Amino acid sequence: MTIDSSSTFAFGTRAIHVGAPIDATTGAVIEPISLSTTFGQSEPSKPIGIYEYSRSANPNRDNFETAVASLESAKYAIALSSGSATTALIIQSLPIGSHIISGGDVYGGTHRYFTKVANHHGVDATFVGDLESDLATSLKPETKLVWLETPSNPTLKVTDIAKVKQILQDHQSRTGNKVLLVVDNTFLSPYISNPLKFGADVVVHSVTKYINGHSDVVMGVLATNDTDLHEKFRFLQNAIGSIPSPFDSWLAHRGLKTLHLRLRQASNSAQKIAEYLQSRIEDGSVIHVNYPGLKTHEQHGVVLRQHRDGLGGGMISFRIKGGAKGASVFTSSTKLFTLAESLGGIESLIEVPAIMTHGGIPKAEREANGVYDDLVRVSVGIEDTDDLLKDIEQALHKVKNL
Repeated sequence: MTIDSSSTFAFGTRAIHVGAPIDATTGAVIEPISLSTTFGQSEPSKPIGIYEYSRSANPNRDNFETAVASLESAKYAIALSSGSATTALIIQSLPIGSHIISGGDVYGGTHRYFTKVANHHGVDATFVGDLESDLATSLKPETKLVWLETPSNPTLKVTDIAKVKQILQDHQSRTGNKVLLVVDNTFLSPYISNPLKFGADVVVHSVTKYINGHSDVVMGVLATNDTDLHEKFRFLQNAIGSIPSPFDSWLAHRGLKTLHLRLRQASNSAQKIAEYLQSRIEDGSVIHVNYPGLKTHEQHGVVLRQHRDGLGGGMISFRIKGGAKGASVFTSSTKLFTLAESLGGIESLIEVPAIMTHGGIPKAEREANGVYDDLVRVSVGIEDTDDLLKDIEQALHKVKNL
């Protein structure tokens, strides 16, 4: 079965069938991997098929992009060599002298690019504590882009995308200046949230995480409904060469087909683990829990509007008793949660952001955004929920007497 990318079929059906045509020659149900770097031409500048050179386009990359665009409710998607390359491509599309605004609680690699790379090619960044309340007063005549993570990394702060978009539209009405809204949807994936539906101009993912889902591909993707933006990004990608390999595109497409199953299991387990961790606040083992699925989350109302079925996703962070030592003992004591960076795989992972993924951010700036030395970040995988809960419980017991 082959279905169109604009099909009205449900998410799971589109995840499996969009961009996955039956091979016309062999009848293969799963697409072959096209490793060829170049493609024959019948006459000069007249390719035999639709491909000329794999930096510009490749069958496996095209099929993956078609599937992602469908799942993000987008006209276009562009797959890149990594999530960081996706960030770089978008920022490099801005003119020299541009200003960007980002939430302060943002992935460490994004913060690094904005502060240590973008500034060298004439793009200045401002970080704010809360985009909903601080954005309007931070806009400048030269502001060209707002970067939004929701939920944020690693404190799981949820932002109302539609509200941020309205602020930018009001700004454009007053000044005539259009500011792009880019939403990093990595923590939720297209299954739980589709930011373009709420006003985002561009949505980005580290495919490395939930979309691929098996911790064996480094890759990124962006999606948009704006034809001009798509053409600009596509030109830059070809010029810069930030492309994923055919094999990585094939693997990511394979992972995408089970996204809905993996995310629902991870979210259901994460909900129960977050509730358990919250129950340990009373005995002092846990100080605070960040999880969008909890009714106590300050933006839970936005979660119910912005997330599929109110799912909180597979990411949790919490502050643990014992400071930095408590965080170290806990994360070194889990047996099913592997102490490692990254997230979104089938296996559960755990880390301490202050000295791992966010270690490059100055301490005062980290703590101003809630990233304390005792903060633990958890990526819940798809193992049996009860086994994960028992692992969390035994690790908490190790820090009980600190």
